[in-house]
Amino acid sequence: MRIAPGRQGRLSWTVLLSVCLASCRSAGAPSLVLFGAYFPAWMLCATVGVVIAAAARVAMVATGLSTTLPFQLFVCLSVGVIAAVLTWFVLFG
Repeated sequence: MRIAPGRQGRLSWTVLLSVCLASCRSAGAPSLVLFGAYFPAWMLCATVGVVIAAAARVAMVATGLSTTLPFQLFVCLSVGVIAAVLTWFVLFG
């Protein structure tokens, strides 16, 4: 079976989107109860990531590593993302 060139790209996008959305479910967002209110778990993980990224920046400046390390923004961003994902896996895994 041969697929027309115009439809091949559309078919590829359809397959890609269906694979990416296959794990979505309508059970709702993960949340935890803090002080009687539901708090989205991703906000907690994002806050942990931002705090860890800021601490990494302070540590780099304090040790003098900031003068020799290029792309400090991306390094701090990576440290923050790793911390947020690890928090997610540990708490909500």
